[in-house]
Amino acid sequence: MRLNKFISECGIASRRKAEELILQGRIEVNGKLIIELAFSVDTSKDTVTFDGEKIKPKEHVYFLLNKPSGVVTTTNDEKKRRTVVELIKTKSKIFPIGRLDYNTTGVLLLTNDGDFANFILHPSRQIPREYEVRIDKPLSLEDEKTLLKGVYLEDGKGKFVSVKYGSSSRKFVIVESFEGRNHFIKNMFKKINYTVEKLHRSRFGIFNVRDLIPGAYLQLSEKDIKNVYEKYKY
Repeated sequence: MRLNKFISECGIASRRKAEELILQGRIEVNGKLIIELAFSVDTSKDTVTFDGEKIKPKEHVYFLLNKPSGVVTTTNDEKKRRTVVELIKTKSKIFPIGRLDYNTTGVLLLTNDGDFANFILHPSRQIPREYEVRIDKPLSLEDEKTLLKGVYLEDGKGKFVSVKYGSSSRKFVIVESFEGRNHFIKNMFKKINYTVEKLHRSRFGIFNVRDLIPGAYLQLSEKDIKNVYEKYKY
């Protein structure tokens, strides 16, 4: 692992700041001063010190939450509303990966691993999101085709990968998208004159919350995370 990444994963500084610490001569590896930015460490056996104090990476944790309605997807809220991080019991300082609206429910991942968050949110990965949507009126066949072909929103063109129906009523729609833009699902329907009355993210990549009641969560294993990297690598 590159030394600057190791320092960053120890929670000392960002990778760029870590490079400054290296150049300032504040980092030693196995008792030897290191000022080479390209230097790599063996995390299983090397001892790294910062200003003479041994440092080690913080333990990464990953949680899958079935986000309930009426909770904000943030680490703190100026309006003092309940946040998603308050639902999870952990000593680690975690943050949500992406965002679900206040009244939107369903799959939400939380972690303290910035690299994993960046990986799973990067548009190039094309990780599918599935949503169960209740709209104010039945979706016409013509509008279904429009959603699949694509519509132009304020922040660019968007489209759904698939459109299915959760019941005989075309007011209950199941859509799949690779998009992670804020309010994307609601804005897509709004563009063609439909109002989203209820929204639930039923799947994000390999994760779903079928076995979790609203507000419940589970801690993901290293194997779960490895599976994500394997499935969505380039």
